[in-house]
Amino acid sequence: MKISIHGLHKAFESRVRLGIMSALAVNDMFDFNSLKEYLDVTDGNLASHLKALEKEAFIGVNKSFIGRKPHTQYFMTPAGKKAFQEHLDALEKLIKLRK
Repeated sequence: MKISIHGLHKAFESRVRLGIMSALAVNDMFDFNSLKEYLDVTDGNLASHLKALEKEAFIGVNKSFIGRKPHTQYFMTPAGKKAFQEHLDALEKLIKLRK
């Protein structure tokens, strides 16, 4: 039997990117430090994955200052919601094929 992987998005193959999108799917926004702690990754690792998702236009960024400290928040864009849901649907199909 052939298994179709149509619908799986390459941008979500990384566990960190999958974690970012999962966190943003159930929260309106997440700030950088909270995401870093939640996913247990380094600054550089998180930053590179966030940049890749931002380049795909799957996440957006709000930058502000709290006092003199920068405060960066991330949110899922409508395109990101659509792509992530399609990815989850494709995964669900694959899982159901094996039952």
